[in-house]
Amino acid sequence: MTAPAGTTARGGGLTAIPVLRHVPGLLLLAAVGVAGTLAQNGIRAIGKAAGTALPDVEYVLWAIILGLLIRNTLGVAAVFRPGVATYEFWLKIGIVLLGARFVLGDLAKLGGLSLGLILVDMAVATTAILLVGKLSGLGGKLSSLLAIGTSVCGVSAIIAGRGSIDADDEDSGYAIAAILALGAVALFTFPLIGHALHLSDTQFGLWAGLAVDNTAETTATGAAYSPHAQDVAVAVKSTRNALIGLVVLGYAAYWSTRGGKSVANGPKERAVFVWRTFPKFVLGFIAVSALATAHVFTKAEVTGLGNLSKWAFLLCFAGVGLNFDLRQMARSGFRPLVVAALGLVVVAACSLGLVLLTSRWFTFG
Repeated sequence: MTAPAGTTARGGGLTAIPVLRHVPGLLLLAAVGVAGTLAQNGIRAIGKAAGTALPDVEYVLWAIILGLLIRNTLGVAAVFRPGVATYEFWLKIGIVLLGARFVLGDLAKLGGLSLGLILVDMAVATTAILLVGKLSGLGGKLSSLLAIGTSVCGVSAIIAGRGSIDADDEDSGYAIAAILALGAVALFTFPLIGHALHLSDTQFGLWAGLAVDNTAETTATGAAYSPHAQDVAVAVKSTRNALIGLVVLGYAAYWSTRGGKSVANGPKERAVFVWRTFPKFVLGFIAVSALATAHVFTKAEVTGLGNLSKWAFLLCFAGVGLNFDLRQMARSGFRPLVVAALGLVVVAACSLGLVLLTSRWFTFG
């Protein structure tokens, strides 16, 4: 007997379309995101009515804070988890659509000029993390995972690096917890520092793109400062992300000489490995930028794609908060967090200095 359309026969019963299991979580993401925008607008209205300059906390931070409060008080019920777990997908969609706000000339210039800063930052991050890790007695593979996460693209780089250097689940769990915690710290502290130093939008976007580890937190940090800062941060972070395959391959080659796992024994295998770890959404971002450069989109369509990008980011930012479990962070221990924190401070200071020295060469938008 054939099951009706939209259902699947299993064990004599019927199960709903798999996509439908994501709906409750997606509705929760949307509700938290919209609540974040309402919180920002509400506080603005109260301040205006009272004639008082209340702190203007961006909707990005409100969405993350509200999500974090729900996760760590009420918790996220099982029915919501599949949909909530899609937040990284919405991040990638948002970045791809954001490409419509770039022309390839600006993107190439920004990416090319920032590449040198990224390489310097990666060298500083790697040296600082490995040195501090050794001095604090962390295992070599855990230190390597922290260095990979700090220098490239956070959790995604750690997941790619875990298998390539044959690290165990405990080390990768510690590294991921530390990177997530520090991403949250950067998200709330970088905008305050940027405003205190009177950084321009371009300067702040460069700094966030260079120094904040996770792509979601980088995007949110830029958005918390200004839309233009978000644009620059995403472009610079996309350049960092594109290097993930090469960086992880380098660590894999090193650990394979020390009894670790060998992931690529020849040019073909190395090329396959780099492509497998390459973040494909970066190509989508460039493709949409190419279409915008070719004037395929009208001004109204570019505006519409920008609005869709904002909605995608809103779902992502709500998901960042709803996936942030403070108790899990506490259970992961503090030594990896301290090592990663010292690395973040060094990298943040180094990248800020580089931005202040070189930002006069960056013109965008």
